[in-house]
Amino acid sequence: YPMTDKPTTQVSLAMTVRDEAASLPRLLDSVLAQTVQPSEIVIVDGGSMDGTQAIVRSYTDRLPVRLIERAGANISEGRNEAIGAAIRDIVAVTDAGVRLDPSWLEALANPLLTEDAEVASGFFVADPHTPFERAMGATVLPTLDDIDPDTFLPSSRSVAFRKSAWARAGGYPEWLDYSEDLVFDKRLKDMGCRFAFVPDAVVYFRPRPNLRAFYLQYYRYARGDGKADLWRKRHAIRYLAYTLGPTLAGWAWKHWYTRISKALLIAMLVAGAAYCRRPYARLFPLLRGLSLPSTLYALILPPVIRFTGDIAKMVGYPVGVWWRWATGRQKAEEADN
Repeated sequence: YPMTDKPTTQVSLAMTVRDEAASLPRLLDSVLAQTVQPSEIVIVDGGSMDGTQAIVRSYTDRLPVRLIERAGANISEGRNEAIGAAIRDIVAVTDAGVRLDPSWLEALANPLLTEDAEVASGFFVADPHTPFERAMGATVLPTLDDIDPDTFLPSSRSVAFRKSAWARAGGYPEWLDYSEDLVFDKRLKDMGCRFAFVPDAVVYFRPRPNLRAFYLQYYRYARGDGKADLWRKRHAIRYLAYTLGPTLAGWAWKHWYTRISKALLIAMLVAGAAYCRRPYARLFPLLRGLSLPSTLYALILPPVIRFTGDIAKMVGYPVGVWWRWATGRQKAEEADN
């Protein structure tokens, strides 16, 4: 492994990639910039065709990178392969498509190295490049003010854990292609693992650049929820709101002259404003430096993004539920047990 003048911590860094040639240099450069370096970096490639593997190999003279090729591996299989191959008991996990704050690994590893924590939950923030991405990040990504550390389930963009806890939990669920980190987190919680929330362990995540990419992302997330039987109540409330809302609005509009219809329309407008309150509260600080046209463009986007995400979830969730019951029920239940 190459020599470095930075201290090395007794932590392995694991990730899985596929066709990430465009984003991987930014991530690996941010690893180079860490205040402490991982003992090793294990990267599992799931069958890239865009030069990703060559990019990984180009860093072997600067980082302790080990590349494992496993064509066809899904994200859970790739992560499990990388974690299983790691030599350290403490493993940090991140994803391609992000860049790490320089103190990310040091902050994330600290409660595992110095305390009795078994899982360290890092955080992630938007890294927008366009006005659309500023609005997207404000609409879909929480800030620290939105987080309850006691119930927070970490994203696998920013998490670390003891390898022994990962093994007891059975690793990431390989039967699941999306929402896999939530299922893994819930297993760790159910096992009674001690979680430490580390808000200073930040990764910067670029939001989706357009509505089409965002729709596909949330469709896949909701399909994963359906496969894993997650968040039944949340999805039921969404279906109820989008069923009753247009019905009540249509009745109120038809009978606009009555007092009750006017009150109903006002109540629905207030509810819609409340639904977008937090996105706008997060968006306003991000508008600094934008031109007036870009500012106006960003301001109209949160309701559009919210609506697009809701539709994507309502389409994706029943697809996942059907998979669970029609083809994956036995496999999912075996994994749960």
